[in-house]
Amino acid sequence: MATEDKSTPFQFPCPYPLKVMGRNTGEFYSVVSAIVEKHVSPGNEITYSSRTSSGEKYLSITATFPAESQEQLYALYKELNEHDLVLMTL
Repeated sequence: MATEDKSTPFQFPCPYPLKVMGRNTGEFYSVVSAIVEKHVSPGNEITYSSRTSSGEKYLSITATFPAESQEQLYALYKELNEHDLVLMTL
């Protein structure tokens, strides 16, 4: 059932692409995927794509999943942005 929240342009549930950028370290991908999976309901599919910068110093990961609420997105962005390996989220 879609929820109507006038404070957001989204009508939940909806497919949501989340981009996370950080240094291209061995653990960055696993840290990001663990945080995303913690906030997405079990059984919902998450697709990941990634891309390294031209100098291969940075990695961007896009996780697309069914967003369920503004609160879910807020908590997800908050946890990602608090992690030392994450430089930026979009």
